[in-house]
Amino acid sequence: MISSEPLITDPTWSFFLVLAIILLAPLLLRRLRVPHIIGLMLAGVLIGPYSMNLIARDRSFEIFGQVGIYYIMFLAALELNMGSVEHYGRRGLQFGLLTFLIPLAMGVASAHYLLGYGTGTSLLLGCVLGSHTLVSYPIVSRYGLGRHRSVIISVVATAIAIFLALLMVAIIVGRLQPDTGWRFWLWFAVKCVLYGTFVIMVFPRLGRWFLRRYDDSVMQYIFILSLVFLSAALAELAGLEGLLGAFMAGLVVNRLIPRTSPLMNRIEFVGNALFIPYFLIGVGMIIDVNILLSDRHTMWIVAVIVVTATLSKWLAAEVMRLTSQGDHESSMLMFGLTNAHAAGALAIVMIGTDERVQLMDNAMLNGTVMLILFSCIISSLATNYGAQKTALRETPLDENRGSYHGKCLIAYSREANVAPMTQMAMLIRNPYIPESMVGLNVTFEDKSGQSTNQAGRKMLEKAQEMAAAADIHMVTMNRVSTNIASGILHTMVENECGEVIVSLSDRTTDMPKSSLGTVIDNLLSSTHREVMALRSIVPLNTLRRVVVAVPQKAEYEVGFYKWLEHVCRIGEQLDCHLDFHAHPDTLPHIRQYMHQKHNYLRTEYHEMERWSQIMSLSGNSGTDHMIIFVTARPDSISYQQRFDGLPLTIYRHFSQTSVMLLYPDQWGDPLDTVSIFAPNGRAVNRQGDWLARIFKGK
Repeated sequence: MISSEPLITDPTWSFFLVLAIILLAPLLLRRLRVPHIIGLMLAGVLIGPYSMNLIARDRSFEIFGQVGIYYIMFLAALELNMGSVEHYGRRGLQFGLLTFLIPLAMGVASAHYLLGYGTGTSLLLGCVLGSHTLVSYPIVSRYGLGRHRSVIISVVATAIAIFLALLMVAIIVGRLQPDTGWRFWLWFAVKCVLYGTFVIMVFPRLGRWFLRRYDDSVMQYIFILSLVFLSAALAELAGLEGLLGAFMAGLVVNRLIPRTSPLMNRIEFVGNALFIPYFLIGVGMIIDVNILLSDRHTMWIVAVIVVTATLSKWLAAEVMRLTSQGDHESSMLMFGLTNAHAAGALAIVMIGTDERVQLMDNAMLNGTVMLILFSCIISSLATNYGAQKTALRETPLDENRGSYHGKCLIAYSREANVAPMTQMAMLIRNPYIPESMVGLNVTFEDKSGQSTNQAGRKMLEKAQEMAAAADIHMVTMNRVSTNIASGILHTMVENECGEVIVSLSDRTTDMPKSSLGTVIDNLLSSTHREVMALRSIVPLNTLRRVVVAVPQKAEYEVGFYKWLEHVCRIGEQLDCHLDFHAHPDTLPHIRQYMHQKHNYLRTEYHEMERWSQIMSLSGNSGTDHMIIFVTARPDSISYQQRFDGLPLTIYRHFSQTSVMLLYPDQWGDPLDTVSIFAPNGRAVNRQGDWLARIFKGK
């Protein structure tokens, strides 16, 4: 330590220095291709009390650091796909046991035979090596691999390893206390059960209730963050670690926060911009590199601990790779995620050095601190390597037969529908193309040639704000036209849009039973692109189940795989159940696609031999359900006469349920022919329809 007092004591300058490190460390190390996490930790070492002593590691670093590690665990759980957790849960359990038991055994053997410690100290060191912290998880998020199978397995394994390590520490320390009989362990088990039951039963219902009633972005963020710390505090009351509480909170509110939602973007932004870097800098400030030069005994302890920890975690990942027939990149990614030791290791070593326990000495404490430095560096490098190779190997899905994967057009008509239509577009959009969302408002031109489009501007501004909050660039257009459908169609062509979302309006008494309104009717008759008419009763992120009604011969439509992929994106982003009701001849095609591309989604399949059976869906639907009716245009392969009465059926029997009418892509584009619209917006004649029917053999 250079001096007893830090050079900078003013809070303003101290905070400025931290912000400068957060800003500059990644920029400087990016040219060296070094993960920014290493730069933040090394910067903490440099400015800390054991080096230049620029600022003190005061209470602010403890508070922000605690928030940061909770944030890492919360984000790791939040980005999980619960269907993937169910699918890979067994492998996660297997890897969790491997990545805990192998380091535990090797740590106990090393401490006992190489360092000469007793049984209790050796077991505690084994728990230190068996646990780990997801310090390098932000690297995975930056590559967009939060829902990759290797990442999911590693995150599940992390929760299991931390739980087993802390449970074993509690048993070891408890045996040293005089008042830890069977009543103590019984009460501990009861507290854990009560805590888990309360969080699982109350948090999702409370979150769904709050998010449905309050749409203020600040209130939603504060509410979610409050749940995280409430769960962490309750976990500590139950005798567990707050890390597990934050992870648990992320699991239970996972389905309420879609990955592409503005709320998710705010959560990630605040954590990655402030709390997580604060935690990493704070960890670096407790590291004293002079330990390596103090004496040979300390150097020997550090070498044994670091080598044993790294080798055992690598061995666990390799055993998992061999047993699951994985590849080298996935093994390296799993090793990187599970190799870092930080919060869990510090918690265990602090317990071991407590005066009431006294199972660890200062040499062991110093060795653990150096383990944090080296393990985080190795973890960051390994995770960056594995994530980069995995991201390069993964290719975007492109299997829709002949369908056009273009931008998603959202045609707004009412301000009340702006939020759900924009949310739906963010769920189904193609993330691999730039400017994937186009917002449109079409206003009528009055007799004087001037348009009253002030309301349209407000709707587009609101939609653009929602997209920007989710870090999505959205193009907006305010067109003036004598015909709304014509304005939508021309926008689709000009902007190369592959699908359009419109609002499913309420019916009027003079509408025919087969009509969806003049605009949608003309839109369907004039384009072969996918059209989605949406009516949302509740916010989409509060949906628990999506029911999909599929007609017979739907698999013969050109847009079959395209709309199926859109439905899968909805299920993946909302993390909800998908129930497919389809004809027995169509279900195998859906099952095969889901098994090959989305086997981690929670799906159910029901046979529906006749389209009239959709009436049975009304009795099983509620406000937290959405029903997607996959229908078809007239003269298409899967079209049925019963489709004509679908608008009236929805109005009468599904008024309390969110509904989407989905018209898939079809062959041929009526826009390539001449479309003539009457002044009232109805199609008078469309040249080329009869030619299309001849080529189709109709």
